[in-house]
Amino acid sequence: MTPPPSEHPPRIRRFSTAERWVHRTTAWLVLLCVATAACLYVPQLAELAGRRHLVVTVHEWSGLLAPVPLLAGLVSRALRADLSRLNRFGPHDRRWLRAALRRDRSPGSRPAGKFNAGQKLYAAWIAGAVLVMLGTGLLMWFTGLTPLVWRTGATFVHDWLALAVGIALAGHTAKALADPEARRGMRTGSVERSWARTEHPLWREPDE
Repeated sequence: MTPPPSEHPPRIRRFSTAERWVHRTTAWLVLLCVATAACLYVPQLAELAGRRHLVVTVHEWSGLLAPVPLLAGLVSRALRADLSRLNRFGPHDRRWLRAALRRDRSPGSRPAGKFNAGQKLYAAWIAGAVLVMLGTGLLMWFTGLTPLVWRTGATFVHDWLALAVGIALAGHTAKALADPEARRGMRTGSVERSWARTEHPLWREPDE
């Protein structure tokens, strides 16, 4: 029997340990990619960093390893369940997007399950971007396997997509900084029940 609301604990579990470690290690690898890319392409940073060969090596290997945490984390049932949630886009998500575009923050205007529509779109975009970055990076790395025109195109896509990824990460970080409870949920695995009811009103825990 479900206890009355007053008997619910004030905090609820949002992310498992495996999910938090996947997020943390992936974030560090992607940030390392972005930082080393900046050192390779911005002359002032390149001069400050020096040791270009080392920077290139770190950039290549951090890029190759970026998908590994997620692949390893697939052994987690909680992670697989959340990936399934992120992959579903329903009518309430379209309503959330319309409200976000209108900057409507009135109560009930942005219905969301465990993940809102913005988080779903960001997750899909960053996953696709990482795969494209990995593919184009491999074409640039193994120069003898592909014709010059392929490598030229791969370099163009890789460089401009890297800039887009950097901008998207900056936006993601800004949103996280603006929501301390969301950051606490990723750091500790639990969030305030009141925050969950306000920001993700359609989210229901399995035991509720």
